[in-house]
Amino acid sequence: MALDDLYQEIILDHYRTPRHRSADLDGHDVHVHHSNPLCGDELDLRLRVADDKVDGLAYDGDGCSISMASASAMSEAVIGRTLSDADDLAEVFRLMMHGEGLKREDDLLDGVAFQGVAKFPVRVKCALLGWMALKDAIATYRGGSQEHRVTHE
Repeated sequence: MALDDLYQEIILDHYRTPRHRSADLDGHDVHVHHSNPLCGDELDLRLRVADDKVDGLAYDGDGCSISMASASAMSEAVIGRTLSDADDLAEVFRLMMHGEGLKREDDLLDGVAFQGVAKFPVRVKCALLGWMALKDAIATYRGGSQEHRVTHE
C-alpha cells in the first residue's frame, strides 16, 4: 500500500469513527465556535483544562470529511498535553498545511495524514478548522473568557 493510500485510509477512519466528537463535555472551561461561510463547515469545540493541561476536549459540527476527520485527529494528538505544547502543535500543523514542512511527526500522530491536503489550497481551511479552533480556545481560556465565535473568510 502506498503512503498516500494509507493516509487516505487514516482520514476516512477518523471521519467514519470520530474520536471525541460530542455535543457536550462535562465541566468544560471554554467553548468556541468556528465557521467557514465559503464552504459551510462549522465546528464547536469545548475544552476542559486541569493543571495547565488539556484535560478534555469535545468537538461537534457539520462539515466535509476533511474538516471533521482533522478535528478528530487533533483531539487525539492534544489531550493530555500542556496548553503551551498543544498550542505549539497546532502551529506545527498550520505550518505543515501551508507547505512549510513536517515537524514533530510523532507528536502529530494521525495528523500527519493531512500533509497531502496542502496540495489542494481550497481544502487547507477545511483541515485547519479544528486546529485553529483549538488555538482560539486556548487563547480564550488564557484571556479569562469562556466563549468565542470566529468566522473565517
